Amino acid sequence: MSRVLVTGAASGLGAALVARFVADGHQVLSTDVAEDGGPSYLKLDVRNPADWDAAVAWCTDNWGGLDILVNNAGIATGGRIDVETLDEWDRIVDINLMGVVRGCRAFVPLFKRQRSGHIVNTASAAGLVHPPMMSSYNTVKAGVVALSETLSHELGPYGVNVSVVCPSFFRTNLADSIRGADSAMGATARQLIEKSPRSADDIAAVVVAGINKKTYLIIPDRPARMAYLTKRFARPLYDRQMRRIATRAQQRAEAKDG
Repeated sequence: MSRVLVTGAASGLGAALVARFVADGHQVLSTDVAEDGGPSYLKLDVRNPADWDAAVAWCTDNWGGLDILVNNAGIATGGRIDVETLDEWDRIVDINLMGVVRGCRAFVPLFKRQRSGHIVNTASAAGLVHPPMMSSYNTVKAGVVALSETLSHELGPYGVNVSVVCPSFFRTNLADSIRGADSAMGATARQLIEKSPRSADDIAAVVVAGINKKTYLIIPDRPARMAYLTKRFARPLYDRQMRRIATRAQQRAEAKDG
């Protein structure tokens, strides 16, 4: 039985991961930004270092440590580089990238003392492949992938494992977090999320299986795997696909503006 902390646990993939861990018999501390989430819940805003300190203290005082940290909290955003605002960039960097950094910094000293632990960072297929009109989202998710790879090497000597999770679109309420200046991009992203045949439960099942195997790169669905493999082994095809997406977006934008 492992002791597990999950951020962004109130809904979406976070809630599905909590349910899966609990079903497998683990102790789970759910965290999110709401003031009260019931038993085994702690308010944690990933932007607030004091909340992270409180989470470390809770795990130390109540469990004597932690086995698995799941940095899952995040928001969806995106847009054309000349439309999305710098305030939107600041917001997604603060939550999706620096939120993960803060979580790792908070718990790594504990994991080093224990000489054990497992960090699981939720990135995205967008951290591996980089479609147009998603520059801010692609950038922060690629940053999470880079951070995870770095820590997998850095923390290995301490017996600490690292996994990074890179799914493509799946059905979740993540679309509710989409807001920003590029409304056309937001509408497209919402449609891709809401019409996906994959649920958060589907993704969570594969993710937990990967964690149990201590897999570093967890790509939990076929579209994400195919996109990643196409980029790695058929780069001209990948580039043509990305440019087709960009051309269609250009045509839609010009038709709307015209």
